[in-house]
Amino acid sequence: MIAALILFFITYALMMAFQRVRPWIALTSAAVFVILGYAGLYEMSFVSALRAVDYNVLLMIGGTMGIVTLFIDSRMPARLSEMLIAKTPNVMWAVTILSLFAGVISAFVDNVATVLMVAPIGLAISRKLEISPVPVIIAITVSSNLQGAATLVGDTTSILLGGFADMNFIEFLWMHGKPGIFWAVEIGALISLAVLMFLFRHERQPIDAEVTTEVTDYFPSWLMAGVVVLLILASFIPAPAGGALLTLYKMRSGLICMALCVVGVVRGCAREGTDRVFRRVLNELDVETLLLLFGLFIVIEGITAAGVIEAIAALFCRVAGDSPFALYTLIVFFSVAFSAFIDNIPYVATMLPVVQDISAIMGVEPYVFYFGLLIGATLGGNLTPIGASANIAGIGILRKNGETVTTRDFLRIGVPFTMAAVLSGYVIIWLVWGI
Repeated sequence: MIAALILFFITYALMMAFQRVRPWIALTSAAVFVILGYAGLYEMSFVSALRAVDYNVLLMIGGTMGIVTLFIDSRMPARLSEMLIAKTPNVMWAVTILSLFAGVISAFVDNVATVLMVAPIGLAISRKLEISPVPVIIAITVSSNLQGAATLVGDTTSILLGGFADMNFIEFLWMHGKPGIFWAVEIGALISLAVLMFLFRHERQPIDAEVTTEVTDYFPSWLMAGVVVLLILASFIPAPAGGALLTLYKMRSGLICMALCVVGVVRGCAREGTDRVFRRVLNELDVETLLLLFGLFIVIEGITAAGVIEAIAALFCRVAGDSPFALYTLIVFFSVAFSAFIDNIPYVATMLPVVQDISAIMGVEPYVFYFGLLIGATLGGNLTPIGASANIAGIGILRKNGETVTTRDFLRIGVPFTMAAVLSGYVIIWLVWGI
């Protein structure tokens, strides 16, 4: 176990130090774990490593990325943003509405993609009114991070949880006769919007905006809606007894997302008579995230086989004692602190089996801990400029437009916004699932 634990910490340290080559670090570490398995340190083979990869998650992420690319190119998000802004009386309400819109979009679309959709609208409004776009873009960015935890397809971390806990789209909304994590996130969103309104309370400049963007293609919007509808319908399909049908059943969500993506790409290429749409989707596909996850699934299988996951779970239990509430609190706020400085994808991928083992040791249902982990890890990224990919993307947009963004600029909005959302979600999830 010691060798696996050392390799695991080295892997994380290297991923934190060399962000640009994280996928290759994870894949190399995965290969070393397989080699150690063949060396007899624990039971793990190449076949078992490949079986540990959650292909349903990878297909969901890849398919959703492709559909999002088509959706952005259709210019529908930009038009919706303009329609909302045209009905707002002043800057305070414009920022609030744009942030809310970014949150709603990010419940179904990757957070970085959401920022790329909505931020240009906030930038244009700021330029027109001659105000600093820095707080406006930061508000949009932190809002897009918030609602990624609300649905199965909202963020990579949500997809990871759905795949690991075998949760479907409906169960994020309602599960076992109780409200799901969706409602805790939405209440947190409303409270955090009140925080934004307070922070922008002095920005009362009137807005005179027009709807000028024309949607080039409505089909991608139907594809986005189709993903949600089909994922919901697929949740009602009964599981087959076994065999190839059971394998397909376990991959149904990923197959749905990928199939609709292929439909959109084929239709786009046929419509234009060229392969431009295919090349565009391929270029925008986040291959690095897919490779990172592929490697991490194998790494986590390696440390599980070596007994590292059980040891970490036991450590958490010793710190929290025999109190589920103390353990829940530890998971939430440890996740917030940890995700403020490192990418939450590898963190959540590692902690999910830990949380599962913790709940088994305590003899309780794991869902309150799963939801606490997702709340803390997803929202914790809003505490710092480097805590989430969407934050980095938003700051990048500002810097490309000649703006200077300081850590203080980000913290002024990120800290109160995050704490309002985390604390409300923390309380609601415990009241619903912990008591």
